[in-house]
Amino acid sequence: MRLAILMFMVLLLSLGATPAAASATVDLHRGACTATLPDGASDAAVVSAPYACGPGRPMDSRQWLWLRLDASRLHHLPPGWHLLIDQTRFDRIAVITGGPHGLTRIERSAHQLAGHAAPGGVLRFTIPPAGADIDHLYLGYRRIDHLSLMRKLKALPAADQPGEDAPWLALMGLFAGALLSALAYNWVINAGQRQTFQRWYVLWVATSFAYGMIWTNMAAYVFPGLVGPIAVRIDYALVGLMIGAGNMFFFTVVEDGCIPRPLIRAGRALALAGAVAGCVAAADTLFPVMPTDRGLNYIIAATALLLAVSCGFAMRRGSRVIWFYLVGWGPVIAMFLARLARNLGLVPQSDLVDFSSFGALAFEALVLSLAIADRFRHLRQALALETQRREIQLVETKALRHAAQTDFLTGLGNRAAFQDAARALTEGSAPFALYLIDVDYLKDANDRLGHAGGDAMLQRIAAALVDIAAPVPGAHVSRIGGDEFALLFPGSADLDAEMAERLTDLQGRPWTYLGHTRPISLSIGSARAPDDAVTPDLLYQNADLALYHAKRRGRGHQYRYDPLLRILRDLQIEFTRDAEAALTRDEFRLDLQPIVMLPSGLCCGYEALLRWQHPQHGLMLPDRFADVLVAEKIGARIQDHVLDLAMRWLRDRPDEIRMLSVNFTSAQLAGPRAARQVLDRLAHYGVPPSSLCIEVTERVMLDRAADTILETLRTLHRAGIQIALDDFGTGFASLVHLRDMPVDRIKIDRSFVAGLDEAGGGTLAIVRAIIGLGRGLGKIVVAEGIETPEQAERLAALGCHLGQGFLYGRAEPHPLPADAATYRTAYV
Repeated sequence: MRLAILMFMVLLLSLGATPAAASATVDLHRGACTATLPDGASDAAVVSAPYACGPGRPMDSRQWLWLRLDASRLHHLPPGWHLLIDQTRFDRIAVITGGPHGLTRIERSAHQLAGHAAPGGVLRFTIPPAGADIDHLYLGYRRIDHLSLMRKLKALPAADQPGEDAPWLALMGLFAGALLSALAYNWVINAGQRQTFQRWYVLWVATSFAYGMIWTNMAAYVFPGLVGPIAVRIDYALVGLMIGAGNMFFFTVVEDGCIPRPLIRAGRALALAGAVAGCVAAADTLFPVMPTDRGLNYIIAATALLLAVSCGFAMRRGSRVIWFYLVGWGPVIAMFLARLARNLGLVPQSDLVDFSSFGALAFEALVLSLAIADRFRHLRQALALETQRREIQLVETKALRHAAQTDFLTGLGNRAAFQDAARALTEGSAPFALYLIDVDYLKDANDRLGHAGGDAMLQRIAAALVDIAAPVPGAHVSRIGGDEFALLFPGSADLDAEMAERLTDLQGRPWTYLGHTRPISLSIGSARAPDDAVTPDLLYQNADLALYHAKRRGRGHQYRYDPLLRILRDLQIEFTRDAEAALTRDEFRLDLQPIVMLPSGLCCGYEALLRWQHPQHGLMLPDRFADVLVAEKIGARIQDHVLDLAMRWLRDRPDEIRMLSVNFTSAQLAGPRAARQVLDRLAHYGVPPSSLCIEVTERVMLDRAADTILETLRTLHRAGIQIALDDFGTGFASLVHLRDMPVDRIKIDRSFVAGLDEAGGGTLAIVRAIIGLGRGLGKIVVAEGIETPEQAERLAALGCHLGQGFLYGRAEPHPLPADAATYRTAYV
């Protein structure tokens, strides 16, 4: 490539040194005089018309414009000499010669110029008489663009024409070869991933090639009619496209960040303006000729200035491509500036300007091909680095994805992996089952064995679940929460039943950690697709409903989804929506159930029980709405409302209600300010702390915030508030809680009281043990659910202190007087 460029430069210099024509050439442009004549004027009228010479000569292009040429300089020309005329736009052209044999006229229209083209962008007319036989020579145009746009007008012997044409033929042959090579090279390389700058360069080369072939009349060898005004119009449009494509190529080939954004925007605007101006200048029948020609030349000058400034910025910012650009485009810009100066009349006419312009274009095409090749080399290097970087990123992404979808403790999939597996099974056609498995008593294991023991328990359960799922192709096990696992597997209902049996066998299986052996207890809910749901989200919700129901039935249970659960859940959601309005309408109330002393039956306090007087469903007990409301945001407001109602009872009727027991949830007791909020509420209503008894269940103590709950209870107990442990004997670790909690009262669950009447059930022994334990620890023992006098008498005989139940009164909107409670007991 370098050798080709060197050879091209040597040839260009040799061509530039070749004289434009032999000494016999006559320049007729200088000294021409003009006259304007109407259509139909005779040849004699042309000869006899008054001609004006010099700067003030007429140039009306709307009629025939005639030039009187100096025939005295033609005496040495032999017969058949050539008149060469610069191409411009006109309707008709005529040449009149006069001598001893009279006047001879050659006339052609703009569409009759085939065969009159000559290399170098000129029209050639053969004049038969010898120069010595010509006394008059006239050149006429009908509706010419403007006389100033015609810059070449010369005569030479026909024998000298090959010498005149040879430099142009050689130059344009080299020009065509260079541009076609550059075009082919850039059209072929990277064809599948051609860059933007390469597309603009291909457009620029193609436009430059077309412009060079048409302007120099080389295209007329193939298309004889493509000459004269037609060629000039096309050249204007091509020049505008060259400006646009060249600008866009420059601002896309230079590396990003090397040229300021405002200059890039200005370059794009000039590119568009150049393309539009070229098309406007070509439409000489619609727009005035001289303003459009000058406008196009001014845009060329502005483009050159903008490119010079942009090159300065690119060089300062370390662009590599800019040096190729300067080498290739420097001569082109210089030649176009020289042509601009000639077009504006600043320098005299010279064929060397046009000759050198096309040589510079060919040189630029080759050099910028090198620039593009260099840019592609760097792009390939960057692509190779990017490919290597992408491969590294793929490996890292794969590792991160694996880590992002893996539970760090058990090695199972996490929630994200579970969602992907569920989505994949849903998109398939086979039915599949989902089991949600919640580990019971994980907090208790953490408390007793430490978090390492709890982790060991989770790992043991994870390994067991993997063993259960291993025989089933396509099964997936994930840990989707702290104590929750998910099991997915495709298969029939029979396989589903078999898997349920395997999970049941896992219940109660012992596991050992540091010498401590504990049984595995799992709460399990399941659902099948597509029987129960057709989307992963709905299937999960249904399995979660089944899991929630399994927990409500007690730990260590398994439950299959039933559509009734969804109905109940929807009803609970409806309750949640209604609860907001219910607070406003004051539909929540507290009913009071008396607590009496055994065996006297005297009322010593009340338990406050929440009721909802629903406008559609009537009076509802908490077992229909409490759980769902507590789980929602509205639950906290309802709990505060309950406490306010209890405070009003104690404030407004202190003589009748000396002690009021209120059920508290874990949310009311969790948090560092929970105790202070209760005490502030007591102070606000003026209620002594000794009048309030807080009832909590073991379920509250199994909450995740059990540590803060226990500290809250201790603070409240020290302030004088009594603490009651409700439903004692039904939990997993009642004795532990009895030891740790500041308990004043133990409430025997109603299920034990009801069993006192059963013979041989062992309930009596349990109740006796609870009462003995409570009395031994100095706690007040309260029996719930007393419905018969026999139960009351037996409990009193066992040493139970207090009792409550239907025997003494149901929960009522108003407190039952003490004497009424005594009378009811005596009466029953």
